[in-house]
Amino acid sequence: MRYGFSVAAAIAALLIAGAANAADHQVQMLNKGEKGAMVFQPDYVVAAPGDTVTFVPTDKSHDVASIKDMIPEGAQPFKGKLNEAITVTLQQEGVYGVKCSPHYGMGMVALIVVGKPVNLEQAKAVKQTGKAKKVFAELLEQVPTN
Repeated sequence: MRYGFSVAAAIAALLIAGAANAADHQVQMLNKGEKGAMVFQPDYVVAAPGDTVTFVPTDKSHDVASIKDMIPEGAQPFKGKLNEAITVTLQQEGVYGVKCSPHYGMGMVALIVVGKPVNLEQAKAVKQTGKAKKVFAELLEQVPTN
């Protein structure tokens, strides 16, 4: 029995150590930022699997939601509440497109790249609306293809 306990303790220690090495990326939800009105700042995040992203409602009337077909296969979609912070742990490698639901057409979108962008072509194929189309075109250009 002691052997089983040692293995379990070692696995628990590795899990805790892995969580300790995970980064938390802070993204502000702003009425006005460096790139204009109704923005996530930063709007492009590079993360490693297991990292978290915390969306902070710095200004009121914002939320964050993943965009259908702009998250990797196996990843869980997410949606925060208006005026509330949300922390999302990103385990799957790939590209994650996010939006502020009330300001999506105004271009309040962001892109998170976790590890390898395995779903990049799928994300590029998603039809966007309004200013989000232009903003996503610029963000998707930044994603390394190798």
